[in-house]
Parts: sequence; structure tokens; C-alpha cells
Amino acid sequence: MSAALLASLLMASAPSATCQPVGEGRTIETAPGVVMHVRTVGQGRPVLYIPSLGRKVGDFDDLAARMARRGHMAILPEPRGAGGSSGPAAANLFELAKDYAVILSALCSGPVDVVGHAFGNRVSRALATSAPDRVATVALLAGGGEVQPTEEVRTALNGSAAVGEKPDAERLKDLQLAFFAKGNDPSVWLRGWVPAMARTQGAANRATPPRDWWTAGHAPVLLVQAEEDPIAPPGNGAVLKRDIGERLSLVSLPHASHAILPEQPEAVAAVLSAWFAGERAEPTLQAAIDERVRTPR
Repeated sequence: MSAALLASLLMASAPSATCQPVGEGRTIETAPGVVMHVRTVGQGRPVLYIPSLGRKVGDFDDLAARMARRGHMAILPEPRGAGGSSGPAAANLFELAKDYAVILSALCSGPVDVVGHAFGNRVSRALATSAPDRVATVALLAGGGEVQPTEEVRTALNGSAAVGEKPDAERLKDLQLAFFAKGNDPSVWLRGWVPAMARTQGAANRATPPRDWWTAGHAPVLLVQAEEDPIAPPGNGAVLKRDIGERLSLVSLPHASHAILPEQPEAVAAVLSAWFAGERAEPTLQAAIDERVRTPR
């Protein structure tokens, strides 16, 4: 075992940070002109959640409740441009990551676990890279960035977020293609989009070379790779394993696409719970998923 991996595992198994609960909300100034609204759910080992492109942090509410029953506190900041969070467009992913680092500094005594979904996986890795003292472990749900989607899928992704610009019937087709596995209901994501935020986040992403955030610093990483994900194709997992080796635990999530959270909520909660408890063996983590996967109708 490498010295770097041993150090990261020791950090992951060390006593978790304690974080101040804020209930339904507190605002924190993270930079000049930037105010972030954050709330917490549950008690116990704290977990920071970072949502997908153009989506609000409420996407994690169901998962946060499931994790609370397992002894975890959810830290749920709204991204810039959503809910009570506001500020100018960020220049790059690291500027967005700094928002979360400041929130953790304000609320927590030490490093916390971080979950990033889809676009949030990129911000999570930027956070682990730029503020390693604030991050204990990183869990990536639908982690992409290297192996790219097709042009058809890109078009469907943009159409999914085009609230008020495309008829819902067309957006449902886009959502099914880009975000939901066959048999899963895409209508649950018709709402919850913030198109203006999606555009500014997309610009920040394009301004940040993947090499700058790809390896998530030196933190232990879990990647939950959805088997039917066309936005973050499974090849991304193989590339990340190649690049960070034994620091990565890679598992596969059946009957799920890029949305993941509404598709397989209990399987995701189970594997995250095992991961945060210190489990790093891929077969054991995979078993936690396989025992709880919901088969689409």
C-alpha cells in the first residue's frame, strides 16, 4: 500500500468532523457579492451534498432523509443562482468549490465527506483538490469528464433544462434519453431546473480543464457508475481507475442512468453508508448496491 493511500485511509477512518446544525437555513457570505443559503438535515457524521447542473440541492432531500436514519447529518447548500443563494457567474469550477469550502469552514470543525452528483462530481473533485483539509472522502454519483457523451445526448441534456422553451412532452423525451434508464419515470425531473444557473455552471465547467480537478486531490474516492448513463459513460470509471489506482473504489449501479437519485435511492443510500463507515472493498460495496436495486417496471 502506498504512503499516500495509507494517509488518506487513516484520515477517512479518523473521527469525523462535528458541524453546527442550521435546520431550515442560514446564509453565509462566501465571497464579495456571493451569499449561500445552507440547511441541514439529521444528526451524526456530516456529509456535504453538491447537486447536478442546473438543479437545486433539493434533489438530495430523499437521500438526506435515508442517510439521517443511518446516522448522518446532511449539509445542503443551494448553488449560486438557486433558492436563497446568489452571486455573479463563477469564472471556473474552483470558484464554485470555494463557496463550499467557506461553508465548511464556517460550520465544521474538520474534514467532512462530500457527495457530488453529475456536474456536482466535478465541483466535488475541485473542492478536494483545492481544500484537502476540508474533505475526508469524496463520493461521485454519475462521475464523468473524460469520456464524452454523443452530440445527440448533449442536445437532449440541453433540452431537458429548457423549461419554458420546449414543450414538456419534448422535454420528457430528452429526459428519458439523457437522464433516465429504460423503465424509469423521467417526469419526476420535469421540474426543479434553473436554466440560467445551468448556463453559468456550464460556462464555469468549460473554463476549467479536467486535468485540474480530475484526481480529486489525494482523497479516497468512491465512484458509483450508472450502467445506462450516456452523459457520463462507464468508460470514465476505467480512466479514473487508471489515473488514481487503489485510491478509487468503483462500483456499478444497474437500472440507472445519469439521474441516479430518483432512480435507485435505497441502493445509493446503502453504498454511501458502507463507504462512510470505512468500507473500501469493491465486492462488498457492490453487494450493498445489488441487494437493494429497484427493478424498473
